[in-house]
Amino acid sequence: MKQNIRIQSIGLVMAIGLLSVSCSQAQENQQKSDPLLDVENQIALKDGEAPLAVIQNPSNYNQLSIDEAYVIVEKGTEYPNSGEYVHNKKDGLYLCKRCNARLFDSKSKFNSGTGWPSYDDFIGDGVEVVLDSDGYREEIVCNNCKAHLGHVFYNEGFTKKNTRHCVNSISLNFVKRDDPRLEMTIKEDTKTDTVNMKIAIFASGCFWGTEYFFEKAEGVISTQVGYIGGTKDNPTYEEVCAHTTGHAEAVRVAYDDSKTDYETLCKLFFETHDPTQVNRQGPDIGDQYRTEIFYLDDNQKEIAERLKNVLEADGLDVATKITDAADLPFWEGEDYHEHYYSKKGGSPYCHIYTKRFD
Repeated sequence: MKQNIRIQSIGLVMAIGLLSVSCSQAQENQQKSDPLLDVENQIALKDGEAPLAVIQNPSNYNQLSIDEAYVIVEKGTEYPNSGEYVHNKKDGLYLCKRCNARLFDSKSKFNSGTGWPSYDDFIGDGVEVVLDSDGYREEIVCNNCKAHLGHVFYNEGFTKKNTRHCVNSISLNFVKRDDPRLEMTIKEDTKTDTVNMKIAIFASGCFWGTEYFFEKAEGVISTQVGYIGGTKDNPTYEEVCAHTTGHAEAVRVAYDDSKTDYETLCKLFFETHDPTQVNRQGPDIGDQYRTEIFYLDDNQKEIAERLKNVLEADGLDVATKITDAADLPFWEGEDYHEHYYSKKGGSPYCHIYTKRFD
């Protein structure tokens, strides 16, 4: 299942888990969901028996899928009406997906018609309100693990409390009020070894070739091919190739910030395709094959622009666009595109490594 997630970059506590033909010849049409990332030290009992005690040690946080991490860690947003709990009317509690902290009671939930679960209050001190990075909205996070939940709005007149905590379903787990696991306790591992996962998104022609190089790079946790920068929700490969949606074929890279960095990956991007070509790479022609960096924060933007300037100073007429992707959805590509060369064998025909930086 493909999910529409807006993304911003921030560290994630987790352990590493990753593991010749033209793109236009692909015929199959199956969709792919991201695999779960493995996490060391997760409290693991039999199904249904895992305690729901609040987890204090970051090394023990519940494992997150990449999609969950995009919202909880990268501060993204679910597409409206796509979340599991938008219309949930059952009696119970909503817990933080990452640390099991008690956040919201179903008694405070109401239908706002906005497309996201809405609550006019939270449990105890379970939620912290902080200033959003946009400088004017108020973000709400889990007070225990700082997982991103959503935003809070006031004076809309929905309930007597006149407050709406607008929450992403993917940030929550729902349990019945009498669930016995709520009373269980755990003895946490005191190990503190952590991995900081960060995200980068690159478009450099056919995403088969782009992924081929990034999935082999040191420090990369996982890669996902997909579509970004267009106008249609949930585009198919055929629609993108028909040049009616404006999307670029791109690769979303999750990497361990302690083993590599954004600048290293950005250099790899520039060195594994021809950044001077416009709306094509070699024999692949079309706007979906454009060269583009989708940055997620100001630091990524600065690095991308600086490296582009270095190449231009060396005489290259760089066509690479540098685009703010904080509010852009990334749509996962079909399953048969994922890790194409790793599964089929061979190597890219239009992506060749060329050293461009000292």
